[in-house]
Amino acid sequence: MTLTRTLFISKRIIKQIIKDPRSLVMIFISPVVVMGLIGANFNKNQAALNFIAPALIGTFVLFFTFILTGISFLRERSEGTLDRLLTTPVKRADIMLGYSLSFFLFAVIQSTILLFFSIFVLDITYEGQIWHIFLIVILLTIVAVNLGVLVSTFAKNEFQVIQFIPLLLAPQIFLSGVIQPVGNLPDILQKISNLLPLTYGVKGLRSIMVEGSDISGIIPEISVLIGFTFVFITLATLTLKKI
Repeated sequence: MTLTRTLFISKRIIKQIIKDPRSLVMIFISPVVVMGLIGANFNKNQAALNFIAPALIGTFVLFFTFILTGISFLRERSEGTLDRLLTTPVKRADIMLGYSLSFFLFAVIQSTILLFFSIFVLDITYEGQIWHIFLIVILLTIVAVNLGVLVSTFAKNEFQVIQFIPLLLAPQIFLSGVIQPVGNLPDILQKISNLLPLTYGVKGLRSIMVEGSDISGIIPEISVLIGFTFVFITLATLTLKKI
């Protein structure tokens, strides 16, 4: 793996995303609009908003990052850019890391906007330290970036990327504790919940924001999210060889 080649690929992707109005809207506007609408719906019930906010932040970080990454990576494939890279001496690991780094940069910007808007504009209160919250958000962002890249290797157009949402994202909303505690689910669904990254993102964010946990209290969630990152990026790299 060569750092120079990785950075070259990242810089090219960054320039392309900056020139794409749809991507810029997704990054800068969508998080504000969605969280603003949620804040308006809970404007007379701040206590309920404070409780549900950690789960919503985790959900939207996963959702927006997945869409941004999946569609952007698919565009690279459909335009033939990825195919041309695969015919060069550049290693698959360099290509995958280069794409992941560029998508991660914009996903972090997007997630930061979402988090800061929620805390400082919607005035959502939190018990723990903000950098602990940010740590979970970043880890969930990394997971979503690699999941988006992995899924986009199986899609032939943008519509197919969207079709993965009911399959991969919707179940996580119902099974990860966003709507009700995981402990209230039937045993079989609890077992499935343990296989979903959003479960650990929501649990980590709630532990910090609602219960006031410090970093030592969320070590299991951090470890699992890191594990998901390595699994998804490994699968995406292996799948890339078959495109």
